[in-house]
Amino acid sequence: MEKQTYYHGTGRRKTAVAQVRLMPGEGTIFVNGLPYEELFSRPLHRETIAKPLLLSEAMNRYNVTVKVAGGGISGWSGAIAHGIARALVEADESLKPALRQNGLLSRDSRAKERKKPGLRRARKAKQYTKR
Repeated sequence: MEKQTYYHGTGRRKTAVAQVRLMPGEGTIFVNGLPYEELFSRPLHRETIAKPLLLSEAMNRYNVTVKVAGGGISGWSGAIAHGIARALVEADESLKPALRQNGLLSRDSRAKERKKPGLRRARKAKQYTKR
């Protein structure tokens, strides 16, 4: 059995976690077994996913396989981009400054704030009536 080399990166965004594998190839991106164009209909999400590959000029050098779970579509796209950026750095350390400069290596820590007791949502209170 032939051992295939790949680079691994884990990306996170909100509650989504993406496990990314980068293998030498012609530039296909599969997310949960499907081409990413099928899963992500919005162009913004597609651009987010492809951004680390475009910045590093590695779009047609690597095949990307992703397993992603948790959260929603926006969280998925951010987690995949984070994972791809980490895997690219593992593949080629010289890409690190360019990816870091564009904010692709830092985890976006923003998450939904929890609901507080006595309120309708995290911060929205019931409407006050004077009379």
